[in-house]
Amino acid sequence: MRITYVLLSPTYGMHLYTADLAADMLRIGHTVHLVTTATAPLHCYPPAVDVSTPVTTNGTGFAPEGLNPVSVREVYRAVVAGRPDVVHVTGVHLWNISLLDLLHRRNILVVHTLHDLDPHMGVRFARLIRFWNRLVLHRADHILVHGCCYRERLVQAGVDPNRVSFLPLVHSFLGYEKAETLRQALPSVAYEPLILFFGRLLPYKGLPNLLLAVEQQIWSDGPSGEVILAGPGELGKIWPGLLPYGVSVRDHLIDDTEGDELFSRAALLVLPYVDASQSALIAAAYAYAKPVIVTNSGALAEYVTPKETGWVVPVNDETALANVLTEALNNREQLTVMGLAGRRRYEKERAAQPQLLQGIYQGLLRTQADLPKVATVGQKLMDEPIHQRNWSR
Repeated sequence: MRITYVLLSPTYGMHLYTADLAADMLRIGHTVHLVTTATAPLHCYPPAVDVSTPVTTNGTGFAPEGLNPVSVREVYRAVVAGRPDVVHVTGVHLWNISLLDLLHRRNILVVHTLHDLDPHMGVRFARLIRFWNRLVLHRADHILVHGCCYRERLVQAGVDPNRVSFLPLVHSFLGYEKAETLRQALPSVAYEPLILFFGRLLPYKGLPNLLLAVEQQIWSDGPSGEVILAGPGELGKIWPGLLPYGVSVRDHLIDDTEGDELFSRAALLVLPYVDASQSALIAAAYAYAKPVIVTNSGALAEYVTPKETGWVVPVNDETALANVLTEALNNREQLTVMGLAGRRRYEKERAAQPQLLQGIYQGLLRTQADLPKVATVGQKLMDEPIHQRNWSR
């Protein structure tokens, strides 16, 4: 099977996601073609990927440059030239809608990932994103989501269950070579009294709640640990006051070496989000055998088995968050046990992804009479909710 991935923005996280899918398809013998922008971080991808860069983009998927219709034709020609059996559009861009129309006229089958059914708090273009999602749902042959709750929501809204599948996110924040090393074996890790927040410092990620939790309880008897906020952003717009004692900020883009160092040292990863969809950082933490603390926002809780691979706390409840942070830091043995359970979960989901993804693509190539078989791919995961599985086996 020849699979063409399309990602038209240079957004780093979306390329990590796309590269992970591409690597899995190469691993089981398929041919992979990538159509992307000349500004893409191509070091994320396996060398065997055939890359075409017919356009140059510099902004997010909804940047004004997306209003140029001429470039859509260049993308379309590059896709068609690759003679794909299936096209998978993996990230947002204004051009995607026109591209889907062109590919439909050519009878080329398209899978489209929808990462966010709802815009995040404070994001620009919120109304446009909702409208764009509806256009994608109408045009794509198949929709891929990364939360069981989102699949259920789309089905309840009237989307044919045979047209939407769920897969868990399993990629990391690392480029291809280091990601391969992490996939193959657990690195040497420690469980220092270090709480890690990793990623862009954005309003929807609940940083004030984390900092209030730190102030409230963790080190009421004196400092005994550290909190690192690692990622670019303007924290002053979210938290204008002084940082609590023991909190430090690395407000820059974290490269692979620094990210590896932080995850290797940390006791746990915390995602105190107040408005989430899902996050690949949970899988990244599990890959390093680190437990996680998440809120019950979006699909985050689906990725955590409470008291086994991590903890789930209510959104906007800094007291509950403070209590869990204190519990975690006071029991290093528990952190190790939970971290190893997370690594086992990561390995099982990591091993399952190639066949599940292949099943989605192959399902699209069947005749209309056979389309109900596509549902079995997602249904195997739906029959046993991801957050109820026993990962200690």
